[in-house]
Amino acid sequence: MESTKILDAKGLACPMPIVRTKKAMQELNVGDVLEVHATDQGAKSDLTAWAKAGGHELLQDTEEDAVLKFWIKKG
Repeated sequence: MESTKILDAKGLACPMPIVRTKKAMQELNVGDVLEVHATDQGAKSDLTAWAKAGGHELLQDTEEDAVLKFWIKKG
């Protein structure tokens, strides 16, 4: 999936992946896609809930080699 920007949040514990994601989203335009890489297992539920609450769309999430990857479209 193509993304506008990639955010490396690997090695960060809650709530830092959300904090960094929120900051990165502020730099994007509506419709842009942010790709987030995280290793904190809590990020899956946190980012899903955060995207929904913020009016963004979680397009896809996968896990590869213990790295969670999320594609979030800015709403």
